Amino acid sequence: METLEQRNRDMEKVSKLIEDIRVGMLTTQDEQGNLVSRPMAVMQLDENGDLWFLTKEHSPKTDQIDKNYKVNVAFANVSDASYVSVNGTAEELQDRAKIEELWSPMAKPWFPDGKDDPQLSILKVHTETAEYWDSTSSRMVRLFEMARAALTGDTYKEGENKVIENR
Repeated sequence: METLEQRNRDMEKVSKLIEDIRVGMLTTQDEQGNLVSRPMAVMQLDENGDLWFLTKEHSPKTDQIDKNYKVNVAFANVSDASYVSVNGTAEELQDRAKIEELWSPMAKPWFPDGKDDPQLSILKVHTETAEYWDSTSSRMVRLFEMARAALTGDTYKEGENKVIENR
């Protein structure tokens, strides 16, 4: 995954967390209004905080995005207690030069015909807001803090949490 320096300095922390996690759950809405999620590997986080994915043209997710372009991408690293939620709008693009730029041998299992597959397209998510939760503490410190909060009736102090507007 390629991560570019962020123009919005508030997005730097989000960028670092996503780079470490890499695979997010992309959520769209189907025709019945149900939320549908599927794992997607981020190929690039650009300087504007936008997420770039490779996908197949005319897949269920792209058909859903054609009808409702609002999406969410959620990232979780449970072992490090790091989580990110990206809210934005998505669009499918046909850009052979960008596909060439994003292509990685790691994508081959999902796209066996390679980067020249005529059905290969790009899904770009324009980040509007991002929220993250990040604990810099070790697992033992987090467990101790949970136990302390449970015993004292105090609130669990889970680490850093911030909402970022990316406009």
